[in-house]
Amino acid sequence: MVQDRDATRRGKPVTMKLISAGETAANTNNVSVEAGEDLARIGEMAKKYGVTLRTLRFYEDKGLLNPQRDGSTRLYTRRDKARLKLILLGRKVGFSLRDVKQMMDLYDPTGSNTKQLRLALDKSEKQLARLQKQRALIDDAINELSGSMSAVRQMLAERTAPQASVAS
Repeated sequence: MVQDRDATRRGKPVTMKLISAGETAANTNNVSVEAGEDLARIGEMAKKYGVTLRTLRFYEDKGLLNPQRDGSTRLYTRRDKARLKLILLGRKVGFSLRDVKQMMDLYDPTGSNTKQLRLALDKSEKQLARLQKQRALIDDAINELSGSMSAVRQMLAERTAPQASVAS
């Protein structure tokens, strides 16, 4: 403990606690961390979720993610991790980023989220119909290609068989 001499001269004894430089740095951290919250840096997030750093920055620019900042370091919270999982799931099933953002922005931690759930269900039903139509088109294309390949194999077999018997 150290006394503040100026305060003592004014008749007010004041004591100050000496703290280490490490404690000072910890106390001046601009990031507000909830008790026990596990923060991840951008590289850790990219590796864990199989995306590029550029992708994470892009999602941030589009308002899909909002990492905390410690200087120039991006720190992702549990909420950001959950949002990234939803973004990746949405992209996997074919939603646009606009659709994903629209659905996520309706989330209210204190509400019933019925509007969000209805929108998600409506968009999901439409996307499922699109995917089923694409599957039917792909199945037709596969059948066409398989049939063509069979015909080509048959023609190739017919053309190479006589040459094999002539050679012997």
